[in-house]
Amino acid sequence: MAHKMRAMLLERPGDPLRLIEREIPRPGPGQILIKVKACGVCRTDLHVVDGDLPDPKLPLIPGHEIVGEVDSMGEGVDWFREGQRVGIPWLGHTCGRCRFCRMERENLCDAPGFTGYTLNGGYAEYTVADARYCFPLPGNYDDLHAAPLLCAGLIGYRSYALAKGAEEVGLYGFGAAAHIIAQVAVQQKRRVYAFTRPGDVAAQDFARDLGAVWAGDSGQLPPEALDAAILYAPVGALVPQALKAVRKGGQVICAGIHMSDIPSFPYSLLWGERSICSVANLTRRDGEEFLAIAAVSQIRTEVHPYPLTEANRALEDLRQGRFQGAAVLVP
Repeated sequence: MAHKMRAMLLERPGDPLRLIEREIPRPGPGQILIKVKACGVCRTDLHVVDGDLPDPKLPLIPGHEIVGEVDSMGEGVDWFREGQRVGIPWLGHTCGRCRFCRMERENLCDAPGFTGYTLNGGYAEYTVADARYCFPLPGNYDDLHAAPLLCAGLIGYRSYALAKGAEEVGLYGFGAAAHIIAQVAVQQKRRVYAFTRPGDVAAQDFARDLGAVWAGDSGQLPPEALDAAILYAPVGALVPQALKAVRKGGQVICAGIHMSDIPSFPYSLLWGERSICSVANLTRRDGEEFLAIAAVSQIRTEVHPYPLTEANRALEDLRQGRFQGAAVLVP
């Protein structure tokens, strides 16, 4: 086995990532060392790199949609085997002791670790991870197409699961998460309405191709009132717009870890027992449920591969909306 690996390093928010060579880390107790096969490029990575999220671990290797093979295991890990394919998500560690962990709400842990934010991530050839937060992956996806399942899919699924019983579902921001969740919703016989950047005809055509019954600009109202609207776009101004689109008793679910400020709006938009909620991280149960769905579904993940060394270009293409679906780095 080699002793060195390549990685893309964030030294200061706002600066480009820098290609480095460093020692391959060793797994500690409860950890596994993973040889990275693919790592998705998520909008949260942009928020980390751009400095929108406070207090990242610096210097930092970003990336939290990691697909790889178990290279070696630390002390106490006996439920994986060498060579097994696993996925590493955003939530990389929890304390297991706080009030939220004891209530099985580990997504709200008081002392969490986040992959590619407070823990080194997958923009590298190897990474270590807490084995408790790694998932075996379904075999009906290759490495490239499995990567978006680890955040776009998992966080997307948690936000979608909060919309219990919704038959008319609006998805604002038709990117990596929405293009996966739209397919889950369609397969579950729900009606999907896709909202895109104004004038983004390609994204609207893409949404209809995946089964959306309607697609239009984010400033438009859908032809039918919605039971729930899920905001994947980190744009606070969409919250009042989505409230206009949902019927009485409807939900507006904000799925991002970061969002621009929500402007003031009249109480009449909220009245009628409409509600607004945020989604925080994920739980292991979310991962198990969603990956079980993915294992028996024909969910199509639209991916755009980039070499590891072109991580900065992938991030900029994501920032500028130059592709549909998800970017994936391939070491």
